[in-house]
Parts: sequence; structure tokens; C-alpha cells
Amino acid sequence: MGSFMGHVLPGTLFLAVGLWHIWSAVVRFVMNPKGFKVRVWNPVSGFDGRLRYLELYVVAIGAFIDMCIELLYSTHLKFFVNGVLNPSHMNDFEHSGMLLMFFIFGVVALLSQQTGLVPLPEGALCLIAATAFSAEYFLFYFHSTTHKGLEGYYHLLLVILIGLCILSTIFGALMPTSFPVDLCCGIAIALQGLWFYQTAFTLYGPMMPEGCRLKENMISCHSPAYQVRGELLANFQLFIIAFGVLVAVVGSYGFAASRFGHPDLRSLCAAEDELDRD
Repeated sequence: MGSFMGHVLPGTLFLAVGLWHIWSAVVRFVMNPKGFKVRVWNPVSGFDGRLRYLELYVVAIGAFIDMCIELLYSTHLKFFVNGVLNPSHMNDFEHSGMLLMFFIFGVVALLSQQTGLVPLPEGALCLIAATAFSAEYFLFYFHSTTHKGLEGYYHLLLVILIGLCILSTIFGALMPTSFPVDLCCGIAIALQGLWFYQTAFTLYGPMMPEGCRLKENMISCHSPAYQVRGELLANFQLFIIAFGVLVAVVGSYGFAASRFGHPDLRSLCAAEDELDRD
């Protein structure tokens, strides 16, 4: 069983990184549509030094702090009971392993980009990020098999969004000049962050569906009809979130094109229209 803050904290990190990825991909494309390249992370332009690598520091430090909360605070340092891993904190150990993968990605990317100690191409960093998302996918997939009812359904939808993150980062390595792939990656990460928030407010906050309640660390509904209603409500919530992100993407693209659009952008769109007519 999770907690409100246990979903809000990673949700904040994913949402921040996802929105930054969307904006950066849009700006890089409208400024140079013909020379666009996929980036698994985006530097802060106009700055030198550590601020340029702010996204990677957010990923590495955020994952490390969250990992410390799961491994040190939540377990109260009671790692072993009678010589074996404490069975009451296995979820905390699993979450720590998942967060460790994102911490490793952040550190490896920093070493590669900032120091040159591990000079990796962008495609390799995409695959490392996909590995971190895969660890998250398997964690929540098996959580979904043990979490039943409404809680399991919310985690199942989360697993689907994580799967989109895996696919988009893998395709980023395979299609290094595709703007739709790069944009899809940012959208998937932002959706995952927003769904963490939605799960927190629904299952552990004030948005619990009618007829369901949190009792003794379990979500229970008074009848199957209430559970089905809660699942339908989750589908609607995901639709609203996806619609909101889509509107934000279109709005940011229009704003960026008007402010930073390269002359090649209009000629490229015109050429594509002519091809479609032919």
C-alpha cells in the first residue's frame, strides 16, 4: 500500500521533467526543423556550468532523496528481522531499487556530458533511460497483480503510461531525428507525473469515489457496482489529463513557432502539404 506523499513526490519529479522535455523539444524543432535531433535530456540554454545540466541534477538528486526516504526513513533502518530482510518493508526495498535506476541514469548522463569520463552517444543514454523505465514498469506491473480492486486499476493505468515512456525512449535511440518521437517521450513522462498526482488525490486524498474508502491500508468498495464506477471515473480522469496535456502541447508549439520559428519551418510544412496533395 502506498501513501499520498509517496505518490506526490515522484509525480512532481516526472511532471517537471516531462514538461521541460516537451517545451525543449518544441523549441529545438521550431528553431531548426531540418537539423533536429532527439535528446533524452535537455540543457538549460544560455547558461554555463552546472545550471546547464539542471535537468540531470533534478533527476539524480530527486531520485536519491526519494530513495533515501524509502530506504532509510520508511524502514526506520530496520532492514533485517531474524537474519532476513524485513518482510514488512519489502515494498520500500522494491521502490528503492527502482529509484536507484533513475539515480544511475542521472549520474551516468552527468559523467558523460559534463566530465567526459563516460562519453556515451545520445542513443546509448536513451537506452539507459529505457532501462530505468523498464525497472519501474516491472515494479508497478507486479504491484498491480497483488493490488486488487480500485487500487490495482489505478496502478494498471500507470503501468500503461510507463510502457509509453519505455517505447518512446527506445524509439529515440532508433529514430534520432524524429520530432514526434521526442515529443511523445515528453508527453508520456508528463502524463505519468500527472497520473501519480491523480492516484494520490483519489486513493489517499479527498477524491475517493463514492462507495469506496481507505481502511487498514486497503481500498475497499461497498459493492462491485461502486468499484466499476470508480474504474470508469479513473478512465475519465485519464482522458481529461491527456486532453489537458495535448492542449498544452499545441499551445506551446504555437507560441514557440511565433516567437522562435525558423523560416525553414514554414517551407517544410508547405513541402509536406504538396507531397500529400500529390
